[in-house]
Amino acid sequence: MIMKSKSLLRTIPLFLAVVTSSDIRAQQSSQPVKAVQVIGLPAVKENAKGTLIVGNGNLRFVHNKGISDVSTISIQDIVTGTDTQKAVGKTVGTISMAAPYGGGRFLSLFRKKIDTLTVEYRDADGAFHGVIFRTPSGKADAIQKELIAQGAHTTLTSEHAETAKPSTGSSLKEQTQ
Repeated sequence: MIMKSKSLLRTIPLFLAVVTSSDIRAQQSSQPVKAVQVIGLPAVKENAKGTLIVGNGNLRFVHNKGISDVSTISIQDIVTGTDTQKAVGKTVGTISMAAPYGGGRFLSLFRKKIDTLTVEYRDADGAFHGVIFRTPSGKADAIQKELIAQGAHTTLTSEHAETAKPSTGSSLKEQTQ
């Protein structure tokens, strides 16, 4: 009996240490997501490629010229969306336009899906700013949830948007009948 209680006393601190360290790691950072900052961050060029990381109460954009942080507490709104962009672009897309009989225009039909993440925030002086990121498909909603979990504010979450859509459609049907 004494042996069991001693082993139990040893395992309780170990269990608490494991639980505490996993909470700290979950708060510390998320998985890095490759992103393009379309516009909005001060001292960052438009269409700068980098990595988005949510952690330690910040949305961090790491790019080749440095690091830009936005405090999650200062975030006023987060909006996500889906879009598409040309899969073939730049030099190949431009050269293909010269193909005879409009053959090069065919390449512009190939598109890839992307997500957009728009973040509205206030800086240390209280000035209002906005930044738009372009991420791979399926990544923006996860970032939005992580930001909200760390204290960011939003006016409309994705669950509210899904429940709002059917109600507006049914009210339109009622009005027309």
